[in-house]
Formats: sequence, C-alpha cells, structure tokens
Amino acid sequence: MDSSKIEDVDASLADYGRALLGAGANASAVSMASATAALTRMIADADRSREIRREAILRAHHDLFRRTPSEAHRAGTLRTTQNWVGGSDWSPLGALHVPPPPETVSAYLDDLLAFADRDDLPPVAQAAIVHAQFESIHPFIDGNGRIGRTLIHAVLRRRRATRHLTVPIASALVAHRERYFAALGDYRAGQAATIVAMLASAVRIATAESWVTATRLREVRADWGAAVGGSRPGTPPHRTLDLLVEEPIVNPALVAGRIGVDEEEAAAVLAALTRAGVLRRAPRSRRAPVWLAGAVLDEVGDLSDRIQASSRRMRGA
Repeated sequence: MDSSKIEDVDASLADYGRALLGAGANASAVSMASATAALTRMIADADRSREIRREAILRAHHDLFRRTPSEAHRAGTLRTTQNWVGGSDWSPLGALHVPPPPETVSAYLDDLLAFADRDDLPPVAQAAIVHAQFESIHPFIDGNGRIGRTLIHAVLRRRRATRHLTVPIASALVAHRERYFAALGDYRAGQAATIVAMLASAVRIATAESWVTATRLREVRADWGAAVGGSRPGTPPHRTLDLLVEEPIVNPALVAGRIGVDEEEAAAVLAALTRAGVLRRAPRSRRAPVWLAGAVLDEVGDLSDRIQASSRRMRGA
C-alpha cells in the first residue's frame, strides 16, 4: 500500500479490501489492489524461475492497469512514444528526467535484465541499481514507479535474500519521498551510492520492525483462540483463524476456497468469528459483504507507522 502512496494513491482499508476481493470499490482502491496483484505476480515468478523475466514485468504491468479504463489499452506494453518526469504535460521543457527514446527501450531493458540475473554482487545493492535503472529507462507510459519498486522485491527473492515474506520496504521510502526521488536523480548523475545506501537503510529498518510484527501476530492468533473458547486443529474455525493472520480481509467465497468448505459453511464461520470479536464487517459493504480482521490490520498499519518513524529518526540522527 505504501508503494502506491508514493504515487499519491490512497484508500481506506475497507475500500482496499473490496477491491482485493473484486467486490467493487473506488478508483484509488482498485489501483492499490492492482498494485498488490502486480507485486504478487513478480515475486512469485522470480521465486519460481530464479530469473527476472521481461514477460513477468509485462504481465505485472497488465495486472496494474487492466482495471483502469483510461490505461487498459496500454496495459502490459512498452511505451512507443517519448515520455518525461516532471515539467508540463505538453513539453519536456523543465522536466526532472527525460528517459531514452522509445525505440531504444527494449534493448535497454534486455541489458537491465541481464544485470538483474547476476549473482556476483550484494543483493541489496543489486536491487537498488536495478530499481534505479528501471526508473531511468521508464519503459511504460505510466506505472513505472510501482513496477520498479516491485522489482526490488523480485530481485531480493531471486537472490534468496527473502524466502517467504515481503518486507514493506516502501514504508521506509515513503517517509522520505522527496529524498527518494533525489536519490534517483543522483543515480542518473552517476552517483549510485545514494540510492544503494537509502535502500540498505530501508531494508534494515523494515526487517527489524517486521520481526516485531511477527511476534505480535502470534500473540493475536493466541488471543483469537481464547476468544472463541478454543478450536480443534483441522476444523473450519481453526483453519479460518490461521487464514486470517495471512488474509485479514475476507469474504465467504475466499474463505470457502482456501479452507475447502462450501460458501454457506464459510459464512457461518465468519458470523461466529464476528460474534466473538475476531472479525468486523466492513462498512458500506451490504451488496458485497467484506469482513476485516481488525487486530491484524491495526498491526499492519502500526508496522507502516513504526517503519516511517524509525526512518525519520535515522535521518535526523
């Protein structure tokens, strides 16, 4: 979500949840849910193939924009026109960055992917340079920032610096949005050290705070067990409680598919967990009900706040 906030895209958790479940939501929520789908696809592809592949980048871009009417026709395709960063919509005069001409983009991307698949340099430095180079190429008309930040996670997963979880690195970057953009400018001026150092700091802070959240989520799961009076392993309520730690925004269809019951039984489990205080029904979701595991979502929000606060303290130290 914080990667979208860097692009000034934000939405409530309830709207974001509806968008994730395909239950209808506002444009910002749909955009954020689409960014989540793109992130998931890129990381999964890097994990499976042990490569950073052009096809995965294009499919992730398609995920990002296929639900955006004004951009759907360009979803998943490299740009064929000149673009620029900053300045006006009509001219690159005064732009912060003018990327290479469109006819050179494909070759530049091939070169970037070859670098991304190397194993002879530190993973965090590699991820930072891949990200900054991707932003410099700016291969799409829109969505370069979100796809580029997704590439950071894809490189770290390919290098096995991460194996199971996606640490919210963007939460540290959004704390210093202007400094982050300036670091990309330094890279284009030939100074890669700024963005490498910034990403290394972001990874360190996000990882440390994520360990705290992991501990707290184990405590949340234990509290839920007490709230429902205990549950037997393997039963639908027990499996749903386990699911909610990973998927804190659900509806009957999602629960039914993930724990292997019909939607009627899933709805009954959700109702019971709502009565126990584990779940709450999202507001404004009468036609397409969505349930939220508030304790998990509150912890995720707190994680983002802690990462940003730690990043600002480090900057001020």
